[in-house]
Amino acid sequence: EMEAKYTRKMQALRDELDLRRKTEIHELEERKNTQISELMGNHEGAFGAIKNYYNDITAKNLTLINLLKEQVEDLKKKEAVLEKEKAEVLLQNKGLTEPLQEAQELVAELQKKLVHYHRDKEALMNSKAHLKITQKELKDLQWEHEVLEQRFSKVQEERDELYQKFTRAINEVQQKTGFKNLLLERKLQGLLDLLEKKEVELSEVLAASNLDPSALSLVTHKLENVLQSKNATIQDLQLQLAQACKAHNDMLQTFEAKLTSFGIPLDNLGFQPLSFPFPGQ
Repeated sequence: EMEAKYTRKMQALRDELDLRRKTEIHELEERKNTQISELMGNHEGAFGAIKNYYNDITAKNLTLINLLKEQVEDLKKKEAVLEKEKAEVLLQNKGLTEPLQEAQELVAELQKKLVHYHRDKEALMNSKAHLKITQKELKDLQWEHEVLEQRFSKVQEERDELYQKFTRAINEVQQKTGFKNLLLERKLQGLLDLLEKKEVELSEVLAASNLDPSALSLVTHKLENVLQSKNATIQDLQLQLAQACKAHNDMLQTFEAKLTSFGIPLDNLGFQPLSFPFPGQ
């Protein structure tokens, strides 16, 4: 009974589901047919619009084609005219080839000259700048030259003044030194002559007198003392003479050094200084 019951329920459920399915299929077909009709209507409207659009485009294109054909005819005519002009231009070009080549060579040469011109122009600018610097340096050097000339003139005046002073001083010193040396020499010569004379007289006295050896020894001792005193005086005079000669030589060396420092040649003195006034002493 349960199996029969569930079989009946199953059959009823199948019939219900079958009916629902058929109803849904029918609704789907109706919606499909409605959509198909709408789509067909839309497609027909769009097709008509497209057909009209393309008809307009076709008409316009035909008009454009006719217009372009006319333009093509005109262009062909113009092309023929241009071909004739081209032939004439080619003939003219053949006649202008050589002048063109010469003009190109001239342009190349002018370009080279232009490069050299820019280079020379830059060099000229650099030279002008260097010239300005050199002119400024020249002005500075001229100013320094003027200053140095003034200083040189002043130094020359001082040199001439010092030269005159040194000349007077050396003349005075030479005169004084020569006079003093002459006096010393004469005094020394007189003493030497006197000594020789005394020695001769002493020899004569000793030879004339027959003195005993003790008296002779005493006289000889006294004479030696006198001779030693005279020799000391002679040495003192010789020392004074040597000192005077040394002072004279030192003064002469100083004078020559001063003249050399001032750039005055020794030949311009007008006299020859004596380094040794009395040679051999």
